Amino acid sequence: MTDTTEGEARRPRTAKKPRNGVLTFLRDLVIIFIAALLVSFLVKTFLIRSFYIPSESMQNTLQVNDRVIVNELVPGAVKLKRGDVVVFKDPGGWLTGETLPNVQPTSSVGKAADWLLTQVGLGTGDSDDHLIKRVIGLPGDEVTCCNDLGQMSVNGVPLTEPYLKLPAGDTRASQTDFSVTVPKGTIWVMGDNRNNSRDSRYNGDTPSKGFVPLSDVTGRAFVISWPTNRWTWLDDHPEVFAGVEQRDK
Repeated sequence: MTDTTEGEARRPRTAKKPRNGVLTFLRDLVIIFIAALLVSFLVKTFLIRSFYIPSESMQNTLQVNDRVIVNELVPGAVKLKRGDVVVFKDPGGWLTGETLPNVQPTSSVGKAADWLLTQVGLGTGDSDDHLIKRVIGLPGDEVTCCNDLGQMSVNGVPLTEPYLKLPAGDTRASQTDFSVTVPKGTIWVMGDNRNNSRDSRYNGDTPSKGFVPLSDVTGRAFVISWPTNRWTWLDDHPEVFAGVEQRDK
């Protein structure tokens, strides 16, 4: 009687071990998945995100359908510099009337994959309400165009801009003349494809008056991540603004 009771007591314990092992594995898998999502969310929120380029305004630095990785520590923990290529939310009215190519996935699988990647900062599902331009003027800067040589000036220092895309024979940095002083807490931005960019010059009638509030800046684009044959670091061209920075001192 004792042997039978001991045998019956042992059999349930032996039968439960596989089930307990599977449950433990599934529990650990869920914990790992949640932890990975949390870490990815924190990375997206505070460190880096991916965006696609929907327009020609930054050619030839950036091409349509390029993907860029953005450092979100700028301009919070790291200061913006003149020449930085920045991604920012539409301050209001900048995208009104813009016709942009649709480069988002169209299949259900593609949309699901892009949604998941967007949650961890590597997808581009939230790019539609963002723009990308180059910082020309920081708060307090006087930005004017154009001098007799067609150059733009910042704080009286003429700029030689090697990144500009201009029509053959055109040497003016802007088709329209302007003179602005950048208000506190904002920046003045322009596209490298200077004659095909709806940038600060053409948004004076919007709520931001053409200036981009620093609070709307998502971060600094620092690398082209896709397509692979376009992989390269993005240059902020410090030599262009060297004279301006010396005057700052």
